[in-house]
Amino acid sequence: MTILLTGGSGFLGSHVAEQLSLAGRPVRALVRKTSDTRFLASLPGVELVDASISDREAIVRAAAGVTAIVHCAGLVKARNEDEFHQVNLGGTENVLAAAAAAGSGFRRLVLVSSQTVAGPSDPQGTPVSADSPPRPLTAYGRSKRAAERAVLQQRDALPVVVLRPAAIYGPRDREILAFFKAVNSRILPYFGSTQHRLSIVHGADAAAACIAAIDAPVASGSVYFIDDGAVHTMADLFDAVERAMGKKAWLRVPLPEALVRAVALGSELYGKATNQAQMLTREKCNELFREWVCDGAPARRDLGWAPKIEIREGIRLTAAWYREAGWL
Repeated sequence: MTILLTGGSGFLGSHVAEQLSLAGRPVRALVRKTSDTRFLASLPGVELVDASISDREAIVRAAAGVTAIVHCAGLVKARNEDEFHQVNLGGTENVLAAAAAAGSGFRRLVLVSSQTVAGPSDPQGTPVSADSPPRPLTAYGRSKRAAERAVLQQRDALPVVVLRPAAIYGPRDREILAFFKAVNSRILPYFGSTQHRLSIVHGADAAAACIAAIDAPVASGSVYFIDDGAVHTMADLFDAVERAMGKKAWLRVPLPEALVRAVALGSELYGKATNQAQMLTREKCNELFREWVCDGAPARRDLGWAPKIEIREGIRLTAAWYREAGWL
């Protein structure tokens, strides 16, 4: 009954581990030596295994006898496209080898991919379906698409499911923290228009979808978007953050695309000079000013799963966690 989890010390992985632990399902979590494992170590039934997803032999050993693998690990920023592919594709290929060697009781490999694989919506915010041709705009998206292809090529040999979460937020997330800090400072910069539409999902709901995909009687090779079932605007997100913080930003500042691209160029040059991966790149700007709406209805129909946390409650819970953790 043991489930192998990659990326367990990450944001989504920590929620997957927490829910499996609460359900009494044994977890074998791969962690790196540099990972912060304090939260995982506090969870009953979670075994920590020191291994990188780039180490095929270690992953194969860790997968011996497991009934499922939830593959959350991956890079979200890298120094170049090759580095993205080495980890996001190469790591997935290693996980596939581990799944093939796991044993006769193996039931499911769940690959956590990304909405970015499909690409943005049209200017009207029409939800993108999982059947739409992939149109990734960045090296990250292309590397996740390559990982998906590797998994789907094995659909006849292994029981596999691919999940593409929309933007994930919630406790332990460092990405959305910037919005809370901005509201706290009373100045809220943003990209494009406050009416840009997007799909989102709370971390706990995304984790529940990962677990549901282990057991759901769906065809191998199924691909699903995961969202909270609603279409939001950036204004909705800002209003929810302000409500949760109990204060309003005195100034909302739209950032012109030309300015953001200039800053992104500076970020890239700094990254090259210091040999450090940067999140903001000129290619990333291709995503920042677009509509990002996906169709999550098939996941709710097929996986026996439904999101439970709507945006205002999710943002409130996130703000409370940030305060308790001392991040705000």
